[in-house]
Amino acid sequence: MTGEPAPLDPAEKVDLWRQRFFEAQAAAEEFIMGEHGEDGVAAWIQANSRITAELLRAQRPAGVSATDHFMTRLQRQLLLYDSAVTSEPEPSGTVLRNTDCGILRYRERAARAGVVLTFSSPCSYCQELNTAIATRYVEPDVKVWCEQAGDGCTWRAESQGEGTAGSPHRGRSGD
Repeated sequence: MTGEPAPLDPAEKVDLWRQRFFEAQAAAEEFIMGEHGEDGVAAWIQANSRITAELLRAQRPAGVSATDHFMTRLQRQLLLYDSAVTSEPEPSGTVLRNTDCGILRYRERAARAGVVLTFSSPCSYCQELNTAIATRYVEPDVKVWCEQAGDGCTWRAESQGEGTAGSPHRGRSGD
């Protein structure tokens, strides 16, 4: 090689980080499936959810509920891939609507380019992982779940506790 490469513009950096993350994730999936099968994937999800929940606890801003922090993180993750995602507060919690999943689109584009994908769809993995993270992280009286909807999904975080009027976004700082 001769000369210095031109600096990357911000959009090129984003694309490169997406590509590198995708490559690392695909390699991990292929290795785990090849070496340990479905049981390995389940163990990976549990380890990943534990590690992520611990990181979220350490990173949560003061005065922000674990539920709000989790839902914001999930929304931002989807936005990294240019998903069509909106967040809507409801009386019992928050609804995150992902009407066009950029992660799904990104993987479909990679498959068309010849990348061999371990999973036929990222959806079940994403749902299992993020539900496991929520179970370990959000307030105990909040239930988080996901419903598949075409090329997207809807995530809900709802207070399940009796006598807990209003949303789970009570600003609780406890775990």
